This record gives sequence, structure tokens and C-alpha cells, in this order.
Amino acid sequence: MSISYTVQQLSVFLENRAGRLDDVLKVLSEGGVNIVALSLADTADYGMLRMIVSDPHKGRVVLKEAGITAMLTDVIAFRVAHATGSLSKAMHQLVEGEINIEYMYAFANGIDAAAVLKSDEPGRVVDILTGCGFTVYSADEAYSANV
Repeated sequence: MSISYTVQQLSVFLENRAGRLDDVLKVLSEGGVNIVALSLADTADYGMLRMIVSDPHKGRVVLKEAGITAMLTDVIAFRVAHATGSLSKAMHQLVEGEINIEYMYAFANGIDAAAVLKSDEPGRVVDILTGCGFTVYSADEAYSANV
């Protein structure tokens, strides 16, 4: 069996109203789904909640059962050393490889940090990052980070 370096991210559109984020987080908590990393971006009308969770498929199911629409998106997660210029090195290599990054977010992970990015060429992203010395998380590693 091959290792998958694509991580499934759970994404939820949120109405921009009080308590909506709390609703989503409560459903996931009650469903036994741990949040490993998240990013929340908003506009005047809605927010986009993106999460790496312990079990993305279960997360999607428990949200659906609660009437909350969620989708799964393939992303790449990689380790970034807590050192000046580490993330810049990774981004420079991706720019040199002509990779388009749709969005990215990061989180602390023990002695290192991790970055999550969305690209339309995940296989090339993995090849470039590993080729310049970065460690890309497998799906299993990403779903259990900090646990």
C-alpha cells in the first residue's frame, strides 16, 4: 500500500452571524472529531472555515447530520523548521517550479511548525518540497499532529 501525501481538509461555509462557528465546533466535538489545524477567513456575508481534523470523513458526516454542509478538499501539509527563512525557502522553490498556490495557512506543531497549502498540482508540490529537503506529512501524520 502506498503512502498518500495528500491530506483531506474539511471546509465549511459559515453564515456571518453570531454563534455559527460555535455550532460547527460543538458538532465536531460531540462527534469525537479532533481539530488539528484551522483557518477562518471572512467577508461581509460569509466565512470559510478550513480544518485539518482527526477523521475528515467522520467530520463531514457528523456535520451533514447536523444540517451543516461541508466538503473535503485535497491539500498538502509539510513541516517547517522554527528558523528564520524556512517558509521563504519553501515558497521560493515552489515559485521556481511555477506552482500556483491558491491559499495557505500554518500552525505550530511541537518543535516545528507546519504549513498547509492548496495547489492544483499536489504531486509536483510534494516532489519539489521533498527535493529541497522539506518533510511532507502523510495523511495519517497530519490527522494526528499534536495528539
